[in-house]
Amino acid sequence: MPMMLSLPDENGRAVSYSMRAEPIAVPEGPHRFNRMAFSAAHVVADPFASREPSSGPSIDWDKTLAFRRRLLDLGLGVAEAMDTAQRGGGLDWNGALELIGKSLGAARRDERDRIFSGVGTDQLAPEDARTLDDVVRAYDEQITAVQALDGRLIVMASRALARVARGARDYLAVYRRVLSLCDKPVILHWLGDMFDPALRGYWGADAFEAALETALEVIHENEAKVDGIKISLLDSQKEIAMRRRLPAGVKMYTGDDFNYAELIKGDAQGHSHALLGIFDPIAAAASAALAALARDDTAAFDRLLAPTVPLSRLIFRAPTQYYKTGVVFLAYLNGDQDHFVMLGGAQAMRPLPYFTQTFKLADAAGLLRDPARAATRMRRFLTLYGFDA
Repeated sequence: MPMMLSLPDENGRAVSYSMRAEPIAVPEGPHRFNRMAFSAAHVVADPFASREPSSGPSIDWDKTLAFRRRLLDLGLGVAEAMDTAQRGGGLDWNGALELIGKSLGAARRDERDRIFSGVGTDQLAPEDARTLDDVVRAYDEQITAVQALDGRLIVMASRALARVARGARDYLAVYRRVLSLCDKPVILHWLGDMFDPALRGYWGADAFEAALETALEVIHENEAKVDGIKISLLDSQKEIAMRRRLPAGVKMYTGDDFNYAELIKGDAQGHSHALLGIFDPIAAAASAALAALARDDTAAFDRLLAPTVPLSRLIFRAPTQYYKTGVVFLAYLNGDQDHFVMLGGAQAMRPLPYFTQTFKLADAAGLLRDPARAATRMRRFLTLYGFDA
């Protein structure tokens, strides 16, 4: 018997929906990939905390760390305390450092190199930054703190640097000094302004071509300090153009949540590795697809990953910075948390049709691990909007 439920259309009318209800098989280890793959992981809010949401993050540590255990068990790496964890949008630096410490502490010794953690300047309000020295000091504080935990680093883009830099030379000077502080090769992060409008003009230019030259100059000048660069511009051609110009030992990590499948598979000139927010809700599909790619079974890779792309494009649609709402909604449907509450009330940042379409696309891609539970939670969610059909 098909599993049926009523969902509202865009006018609020009840429409019968027949679920596919065929979850993909969760891959078992050992996991052998020929791509590096990191999931930028979300955090689970604590809905029972008494503090006001505006006063700082309240995190359910047990659920948050259990989700990271699931990612590691699937063979994926964890990109910790990044945008997907609501960094700079509910998770401040103090909360991020606590998260990084707990995440590293909960991992086995042989897993710690699969956890790279975001360091930036978010303890420095952009309006308080006056000089490049202010920016470097802020980076230094975070780098020192995470390296004291023996953590690997993702050097995140800086809102403060975007505010005070006067051109490409300032970016080169700051990154030269910042990378000199790093003990091991890091992943750089080029985050487009569709994810964070405050980063418009990063690398000292609005035009991609000019910004690309500066980013490449930073990498070539500091090649020994750079493991790779994550580029999040949602434009596959820009990523490929940069990928083909990287030094041989520097990886391209796709952050393109629209075109990741084709970029990871690659072409005759090369491929991208992965550092993706979408690898949070599609972790099982990603693990299975990467294992298939390592076996040179591109048909299975396509079959597993292609259905996730329409879902990702919906979750990351403009305004893109609210994609975390879709990520956490799927965590709720899949039982990774018992509620749909986010830091800072971010669960309210998308309209109802977004959620109903997210549910349907996740079902179509086989990403609802327990379809009956997901259907029950979807009905419960809809009643909050006054829909009870």
